[in-house]
Amino acid sequence: MLLPWTSAGHFAITTAAGSSQATFAGMKLHFYKYQGTGNDFILIDDRQTSLQLTCRQVAQLCDRRFGIGADGLILLQRSETYDFGMVYFNADGQQGSLCGNGGRATVRFAADLGIIQEKTRFLAADGPHEASLAAEVISLKMNDVTGFEAHPDYVYVHTGSPHVVQFVEKVNDFQVFEEGRRIRHAWDDRGGTNVNFVEQTPDGLFVRTFERGVENETFSCGTGVTAAALVACRQAGLQSPVSIHTLGGPLSVRFTAAGPEHFTDIYLTGPARRVFEGTIDI
Repeated sequence: MLLPWTSAGHFAITTAAGSSQATFAGMKLHFYKYQGTGNDFILIDDRQTSLQLTCRQVAQLCDRRFGIGADGLILLQRSETYDFGMVYFNADGQQGSLCGNGGRATVRFAADLGIIQEKTRFLAADGPHEASLAAEVISLKMNDVTGFEAHPDYVYVHTGSPHVVQFVEKVNDFQVFEEGRRIRHAWDDRGGTNVNFVEQTPDGLFVRTFERGVENETFSCGTGVTAAALVACRQAGLQSPVSIHTLGGPLSVRFTAAGPEHFTDIYLTGPARRVFEGTIDI
């Protein structure tokens, strides 16, 4: 249940004792909740504790009815060679690949903890990344992208996470959940894929994403809008920077096209904010 605001303005969160849904017992976990254009994450400062969470624990923490509720969970860990390390878990409890919005949220978290200031280098699942901060806006450098796999109705590309990009008309009315789930499972032999439905607009792109691991549409997906921008450049000649509209707000992707199949200097830019912090029994 949610307890009233504390005097410091934070939530204290616990599960109901004796409830059939309460699977956590034994310790209190301090957490922070962040969001980047509506893509929301549980952030945990794991520099000292080396927290070992089970898949089931992560999934229930991310559950929107019986836990905190989030699209994923992120551990910020100590690194010997970088400012910090980022370990990302999908909402289903499985350790995931790169999460672009999660990376931006983690950078904001590191700044709020006083670990970094205006610039940082950190380690994620797909290798090292750089990022910069200006007010609430975080710009995250993505790794180079090559290897676009064209299919009759869509393009498959890996931008730190696997993505299908399909251009559609009237994306606001599109059946994202039904079609996204179908395509996501059509790639199960490769571990599944995220699916982005994209409409080109006068000022850029409108992107809606079905995310594997969440198994639903999210308000925004950082690696997904990156994939959409690069495919739009490749397919339709859209030039950098590309303005992106998502259900959760605006993002921007800038890049250098080193060739039709090779993109470098890719930056995902947008806001990331802390929502609240609290404790939960696990």
